[in-house]
Amino acid sequence: MSYQTPDGSVLLVIDMQNDFITNFESPVFIEGAILCLPSIVWAVKCARESKIPVIWVVREHEPSGIDVEHFRKHMYTDPEVPGPLISGSAGAAIVSSLLPMPGEIKIVKKRFSAFHQTHLNSILRRMGCVNVVLCGVQTPNCIRATAFDAVSLDYKDVTVLADCSASKSKAVQDSNLRDLRDVGIHTVEINTAGSLLGWLCPVILV
Repeated sequence: MSYQTPDGSVLLVIDMQNDFITNFESPVFIEGAILCLPSIVWAVKCARESKIPVIWVVREHEPSGIDVEHFRKHMYTDPEVPGPLISGSAGAAIVSSLLPMPGEIKIVKKRFSAFHQTHLNSILRRMGCVNVVLCGVQTPNCIRATAFDAVSLDYKDVTVLADCSASKSKAVQDSNLRDLRDVGIHTVEINTAGSLLGWLCPVILV
């Protein structure tokens, strides 16, 4: 497998894990997040067909919660109830309709940004990436933090696939997408992205 991007784009798929998407009892479950799943499936398919690298970004934690943010420590204090996103658990697994292909890279993060204390930046530079394309959940947290860090790291273009991301409400989603545009981040929907991302075929999902 070649890790060099043919047009400078790399697709990051962020936090599409069961505890966020399908596990209704998870304390980090995002209501409505599953609605963006068909669009993400399509984006991944288009990227693969166009030889655009797909990188999977996931959040995983120790069973003790020693590596989580302070405001989430309470989720790991009950010895009878495991916390969310524990490494190797079913909740931390990527949803079944988005299984990575052999050779695709997975980045494990502990915080909102996929760049924070990971080797993502080094990998993207080696790939020749100039356009960081983001999809996944959720927009006000991990998508936003990663996008802002990509801008700070001087990537030429940063693109968020708006209908391939989700927030807890439409108001939160719209507000955050507006903030992203205000700092020069592209926000596009996959059915209108053909002019910006040549590898992402224009299509209307039904």
